[in-house]
Amino acid sequence: MTVQFLPPAVAADALDTTLARQGYAVLDAAAVRAWLGLEAAALAALQPAWDDLPPDRYLKDGGRYRRRRHGCYVVDGERVQRMPERAHYQPVEYNALHGGMYRWFAPLTDALTAPPAWTRLLQRTGEVASRLRGAQPWYVEAHPFRIDTTGGIGRPTPEGAHRDGVDLVAVFLVARERIKGGESRVFDADGPNGQRFTLTEPWSVLLLDDARVIHETTPIQPLTEGELGWRDTLVLTYRASGFLGD
Repeated sequence: MTVQFLPPAVAADALDTTLARQGYAVLDAAAVRAWLGLEAAALAALQPAWDDLPPDRYLKDGGRYRRRRHGCYVVDGERVQRMPERAHYQPVEYNALHGGMYRWFAPLTDALTAPPAWTRLLQRTGEVASRLRGAQPWYVEAHPFRIDTTGGIGRPTPEGAHRDGVDLVAVFLVARERIKGGESRVFDADGPNGQRFTLTEPWSVLLLDDARVIHETTPIQPLTEGELGWRDTLVLTYRASGFLGD
């Protein structure tokens, strides 16, 4: 039997105060729709893009369980500007496994970025970052991921519990199919407190103040032995003053 702890979800109007108080906040799918001002169908229209993610060629553990794309934006209020393709970079102090590498991933596709819901996602998450740190341009990296159970196990965070070296991280659960595991864990960066829970609703979200907390997601396994399962997420990171690696 798989035990799942329910996410500590709050209402959309409690997002900012919760994030400021404890360094993270969770919204369920209904609260996400209220926060974004979008219908469920508008978000569901983005989901087919996860069926077109190339394999991650950089996994140092030799795994074949991760597929992804990558894109960069500058978000300044309502203005959303897509930036030229660039490598994804993290220093080793934030990613002990893959830090120090300039990783080039395939670009985002029109299937993801053309629908109006995509721009709304970037804008509204930027508003949260501005309320947390002050209004300013935000340097955004967008990562659609699929972690599957190829080989019997998939690791959403092979680097372990970590920070991303940014100001705000948003982890949207897009789909969860035929898996067990995938528990989200959030810990105070400078203290003993922690929280564990499992996101199960498509288009629920975990938002993190990256300066205050570290986070990880536990490995996934197939719900039925021999049957492929997967976990799709969209990770958006917001950073002031430039992209990591500049």
